Amino acid sequence: MNNFSRRGFTLGALASAPLLASCGNGIGSNKAQQIDARADSTLAYLYDNYPNTYDLAAKSSGMLVMPLITEGGLIVGGGYGRGALRIETVTVDYYSATKGSVGLQIGAQQFAHVLFFMTEDALSKFRRASGWVAGADVEYVFKDKGENLRADTTTTTAPVIAVVFGQAGALAGVSLEGMKYTRIIP
Repeated sequence: MNNFSRRGFTLGALASAPLLASCGNGIGSNKAQQIDARADSTLAYLYDNYPNTYDLAAKSSGMLVMPLITEGGLIVGGGYGRGALRIETVTVDYYSATKGSVGLQIGAQQFAHVLFFMTEDALSKFRRASGWVAGADVEYVFKDKGENLRADTTTTTAPVIAVVFGQAGALAGVSLEGMKYTRIIP
């Protein structure tokens, strides 16, 4: 009887192993729904506070919504966040954003950003890349003194336009330069 109990326990443990393994992969978790909910609220905030971004969204082939990036540094710095890639209003993939840096820096900050892919080619290159790094090809839209978003003629013809907003913290400047975006399964 004792041998039967051990065998039953062993068989039960083996049968539940795939279920436990799937928990670590994000399968069956609600992390995707959390990212989507945060992306929804980020877009609502963006559109409410900067109505000009409706035009960017309407003209874009897709957009990567990163609701929260947290950066910090004391000589060596880093940053991380997760977001959703949307084509029209549908989430098609999830991405993480990571950044590392070395140099004169101290402090921490948080911010949100949206990358608008203005051409099918730019969106396709982003989706095919195993790890896309933001570089000189990203144009930024800035807030002017009236807190409106301002884009010049260079940014309106750029393949990728970044809108950075909601900055909070004490780390000077926000740049996506060197930020690496990688597809994830939340």
